[in-house]
Amino acid sequence: MMIGCQSPQIEDKRLVPVLEKVQAGERLNFDEGVLLYTSPDILAVGWMANLVRERKNGNVTWFNVNRHINPTDVCVASCRLCAFGKKAKDPRAYTMSLDQVWETAGRGWSESVTEFHIVGGLHPELTLDWYCEMLRGLKQRFPQVHLKAFTMVEVAYLAQRSKLSVRDTLLRLREAGVDSLPGGGAEIFSERVRRIICDHKIDGKQWLEVARTAHQLGLKSNCTMLYGHLETAEDRVDHLLQLRALQDETGGFVTFIPLAFHPDHTALEHIPKTTGFDDIRNIAVSRLLLDNIPHIKAYWVMMTPKIAQIAQRFGADDIDGTVVEERIYHDAGATTSQSLRRAELLRLIQQAGRDPVERDTLYRPVVRNETTFTVLV
Repeated sequence: MMIGCQSPQIEDKRLVPVLEKVQAGERLNFDEGVLLYTSPDILAVGWMANLVRERKNGNVTWFNVNRHINPTDVCVASCRLCAFGKKAKDPRAYTMSLDQVWETAGRGWSESVTEFHIVGGLHPELTLDWYCEMLRGLKQRFPQVHLKAFTMVEVAYLAQRSKLSVRDTLLRLREAGVDSLPGGGAEIFSERVRRIICDHKIDGKQWLEVARTAHQLGLKSNCTMLYGHLETAEDRVDHLLQLRALQDETGGFVTFIPLAFHPDHTALEHIPKTTGFDDIRNIAVSRLLLDNIPHIKAYWVMMTPKIAQIAQRFGADDIDGTVVEERIYHDAGATTSQSLRRAELLRLIQQAGRDPVERDTLYRPVVRNETTFTVLV
């Protein structure tokens, strides 16, 4: 069976009623989500996801020109899933000064950059005031660049340290320059699994509450799910449906990014790595269950450019950006490049049979001439 054909050949007949619901545009339920994760007929699952993808986004694959900034890897948490965070006394740990943050941003900046993606560890000494000064400095130096900064976990931690509500903390960050929030730190919402892999973090309900508050304040965000560790198919579906329920309420999620667990250099390094089949299945099931989230991203840094390319036929409509100096996944053993040139992204998308469209963080098309760019609003 070829992805993209008009009449899919369903090998797993249990998927026939699911296909009928997908073709009718009806919402899938928990049991159907579990079936999508466990069915051996991955091509049928992919065909259905591609149908939804093309219904929502046509033949377009989005990308952006972005840069990652990780101000510190010092973290008070000791999550078993993490190879990035380090204790303050670890000789390998680093914390940038404000000048170093601004210098790092400048090294990765050109007129074409539309986004800085900023996340880091839960530092025991850096204050909310410090981060606000960092943001103001970035806005002063790069006023056209969108600041997508701080996961829900970081926001909750800054609120706790500052003895402020999450709402007031987000207001401070927004006033200082935050334009939207990334989706990291959600991991998996299952309490059973979180107790093992990330018991030092806020729980799933708290993560959702921070996202809810951000959306209520008009801040858009992404959302994620970490898969390929100790979770079950049921845990994955529960996670996705909780995201879907919050999106019904707020409409604040822009993109969903499934993130494969990279076990190298973590306390869980005995766990086998995900396969390409795992990666494209998670893309496909996400597209089918998250009917109210506009975009599904195949994060090439995590899944390799080639698998991200294949994912464009399994439900994904975004391949992320040019990046540069991504630390979190590379500390966990990712072997992908730290960056891709714009021309390489265009080639990947075109070879997948899709039409590349450059976007800003909020999926407004970016039109370029030789020296400047314009965001179409």
